[in-house]
Amino acid sequence: MVSVDWQDIAFHFLGGLGLFLFSIKYMGDGLQQVAGDKLRYYIDKYTSNPFFGILVGIAMSALIQSSSGVTVITVGLVSAGLLNLRQAIGIVMGANIGTTVTSFLIGFKLGDYALPMIFIGAACLFFTSNKKLNNFGRVIFGVGGIFFSLNLMGDAMDPLKSVSGFQNYLATLGDKPFQGVFIGTALTMLIQSSAAIIGILQGLFSGGLLTLQGAIPILLGSNIGTCITAVLAAIGSNIAAKRVAAAHVFFNVIGTVIFMVLLLPFTSMMLWLQSALKLTPEMTIAFSHGSFNITNTILLIPFIGLLAAIVTKMIPGEDEVVKYEALYLDRLLITQAPSIALGNAHKELVHLASYAIQAFEASFSYIMTAEDKYGEKVRLYEKDVNTIDVELTTYLVDISNEALSPSENELLAGILDSSRDLERIGDHSESLAGLIDGINAKQIGFSDAALEELTEMYRLTHCLTLDAIRAIVDSDKELAQSIVSRHKAIEQKERQLRKTHIERLNRGECTAQAGINYIDIISHYTRITDHALNLAEKVLSNQL
Repeated sequence: MVSVDWQDIAFHFLGGLGLFLFSIKYMGDGLQQVAGDKLRYYIDKYTSNPFFGILVGIAMSALIQSSSGVTVITVGLVSAGLLNLRQAIGIVMGANIGTTVTSFLIGFKLGDYALPMIFIGAACLFFTSNKKLNNFGRVIFGVGGIFFSLNLMGDAMDPLKSVSGFQNYLATLGDKPFQGVFIGTALTMLIQSSAAIIGILQGLFSGGLLTLQGAIPILLGSNIGTCITAVLAAIGSNIAAKRVAAAHVFFNVIGTVIFMVLLLPFTSMMLWLQSALKLTPEMTIAFSHGSFNITNTILLIPFIGLLAAIVTKMIPGEDEVVKYEALYLDRLLITQAPSIALGNAHKELVHLASYAIQAFEASFSYIMTAEDKYGEKVRLYEKDVNTIDVELTTYLVDISNEALSPSENELLAGILDSSRDLERIGDHSESLAGLIDGINAKQIGFSDAALEELTEMYRLTHCLTLDAIRAIVDSDKELAQSIVSRHKAIEQKERQLRKTHIERLNRGECTAQAGINYIDIISHYTRITDHALNLAEKVLSNQL
């Protein structure tokens, strides 16, 4: 009887598995750095059509190298209200296809070149400061790590060929397909990577330890197991996010049921392809994996609407949007996809701006009507502004710890500074409300001429601030440039109003107390335009 060193097998296998998981993540980080900005652009632009959503899902999964990671991102986008359920289902379908890239990569059997690739990747990382070469190095290092880890796991499993009990058990899996589905589901839920399970299957099938008929059910089960990440991400999210997670589970379970019914003909077709195309065992598993996901997607594309209706029926309720708190700051995106997290931070900045401008509008209504309800609104909006500013700042600080491109670092700094400017607009609005509290308590009145001037100054300030926000939303440099010249005109207007009001005081048309409050109000307006100017300058300097 051949002696087997179980400790050596366990150490090599677990070490190889750990390196495999790290390498996939590291390669995905490098790919994402290369395409981070484009990824956000395509998500925003092309997900309105389910077919294009599938293509976006394929691209995202190929970049991140994790279908579950893409689904977590999608759950976050739906939770934030950036995608609807039908769009999200298309992305999830595409993610299942994109994740097969790793299995095809493994199918090329580049294990002999693993160590040179690791060296080249390390050289690009440590011997140059060029960001593009650094990102290229991450990708190459990750690919080399994948193949080196597969060699480790393959070497670990090789002695198992001499263990008759292990061989006999694997041989029976061909006759126990449902047991194979359970094993694939459980293992994937445990290690959170269907790509790792596929890699192990490729090693077992290549080593003759497992038949294709025994491997395919495990492969199918791994697609179900990968859903657990999305399910966990949806816990605590809104109803729409829970529906996305449910749709992901349904999609993979339905596909598994279909292919379990067709297991024998599907296995025969894959064996025929292996013979006809002279595929390696690893590539045969890759073809099986890809064929399942592509066919499943094609079969279910016409039923996206029905699938959405089913999960909506299962999880009833309205898609709630929570007010008075950050809407887009999904923390799971920070590590899964920092580029997308940064895009969400930009959207949150616009959300913050909406509360800042509403606080300013309410302060003017308070001046004109003296109704306490407007003073309460100002303070409510200002509280919301402060809450979101703190959350957004914390979120951005956490993103800054991730690997970002130079342009993304510029954007992060721009959002951080602009958040503070918007918070200051809220502060000025609250200060205006405090002034009006005193004016109302002392029953101080303004002359008709003073009220007209305050209205004109408010109108100029309000329009300038709104345009600054529009410039942020649309990255409109022409509009931002116009704000610079208009800001100078408002400063001149303030000086003119101060002079006019002093003349009015000298004529006895206004009281001294009213005059002090008048000057304070237009001073706050001018300070608000200063912050609007800061926002416009961020657009002009490509920081927003």
